[in-house]
Amino acid sequence: MASYDYDLFVIGGGSGGVRGARMAAQAGARVGLAEMDRFGGTCVIRGCVPKKLLSYAAHVKEEIEDARGYGWTIPEARHDWPTLIANKDAEIDRLEGIYRKLLANAGVTVHEGQARLIDAHTVAIAPIEGGSADTVTVTAETLLIASGGHATVPDIPGAEHGFTSNEAFHLERLPDHVTIVGGGYIAVEFAGIFHGLGAGVTQLYRGEQILRGFDDTVRDTLAEELRKKGIDLRLHSDPARIDRRDDGTLLVTLKDGATLETEAVMFATGRRPNTTGLGLERAGVDLAHDGAVKVDAHSRSTSAANVYAVGDVTNRINLTPVAIEEAMAVVDTLYKGAPRPMDHADVPAAVFSQPPIGKVGLSESEAAAQGRRLEIYQASFRPMKYTLSGRDEKTMMKLIVDADSRAVLGVHMVGLDAPEIVQGLAVAIKAGATKEDFDRTVGIHPTAAEEFVTMREPARVVEKQAAE
Repeated sequence: MASYDYDLFVIGGGSGGVRGARMAAQAGARVGLAEMDRFGGTCVIRGCVPKKLLSYAAHVKEEIEDARGYGWTIPEARHDWPTLIANKDAEIDRLEGIYRKLLANAGVTVHEGQARLIDAHTVAIAPIEGGSADTVTVTAETLLIASGGHATVPDIPGAEHGFTSNEAFHLERLPDHVTIVGGGYIAVEFAGIFHGLGAGVTQLYRGEQILRGFDDTVRDTLAEELRKKGIDLRLHSDPARIDRRDDGTLLVTLKDGATLETEAVMFATGRRPNTTGLGLERAGVDLAHDGAVKVDAHSRSTSAANVYAVGDVTNRINLTPVAIEEAMAVVDTLYKGAPRPMDHADVPAAVFSQPPIGKVGLSESEAAAQGRRLEIYQASFRPMKYTLSGRDEKTMMKLIVDADSRAVLGVHMVGLDAPEIVQGLAVAIKAGATKEDFDRTVGIHPTAAEEFVTMREPARVVEKQAAE
């Protein structure tokens, strides 16, 4: 019988990797983990956590403006970007320390360096650049790949003049004007952040509407709200080149020949799995066309029996709670005698745009494509909070209901507190709630959330699509 240094070796110290490593160790496995950068991964270090802190900061401007309607007189406020970044960095340092402590307390052996597979059971960990340690080679019965993903940049002349979300968290100062390239959730979130903190923002997206993959009503609603706030959202717009002028400003030339001047360009044009240079081919691990590790429902490599992968490196649903749950399912399968896949159905999600989005379940187009007859319940209104301040911002709520089974298939919201509200409703969707269950639920008054249980008449009915 083969003897290995570890029962499980994890590559990647992000949310999925750390959860898998420490839960496996607590279940009695001998576990090692390699991380080449900081612990906490994309979410904690350069993603959802610092991004939401900046989003909170951006909201303050509107809070101060709205205060006048409630009788408050507030002197002219000034924002200091370096203070925000310093405070954000201190919080990230604190969270990284917690991740390190969790691994140590669980008994996980940590290797700081670049891990590369030698074969299906052997990993070489090279020291981080500048380090004095030697390369270490370890063996493991099972490997868990949790190396995450990275931001991509379009291949255009002058792309080196731009930056990605990684660098956005460390800018020395807030630019006077930022051009954001992209139409996904990262793009719209940073559009709101930069605009809320005082920068002029132009957002360029090559498609017909932002947030591809979201419900169309959500997409249209948010686009309208972004424009109302003063963000210059341009659809069917794609940069062809970027040139730096002598005065330091940038000239962006679009593919249609139009040009615009800006101080900074941020690329939010997608992400790819971190698999390059890991040596996965030496372990017989098959990769998809985008570099993602191909896995089955149990997160097991489809081509290497002892290799598992979770999180963004698999490019399934790239959300931190999903990576954590995938890792938990792997630990249950391998070390707790309770094999199970991670259930990827009805995963709730949020976009911390301004206003924010919350959603769970199917969009209208997804539900219609399944050949269902649908009832669509929809409401749009100005939140009570803005009745005295006069702010022109709308909340939109939408329920997708199967007209035959009465099951609520999807919940979508754009507006104040949308992520907090939809998280609770996700429980109902996961439990299979019907429209009548919603109707029987008493609302909390006065709240925006009560609208979800008081919408009685469908806005429209969508008949079953004819079979092609």
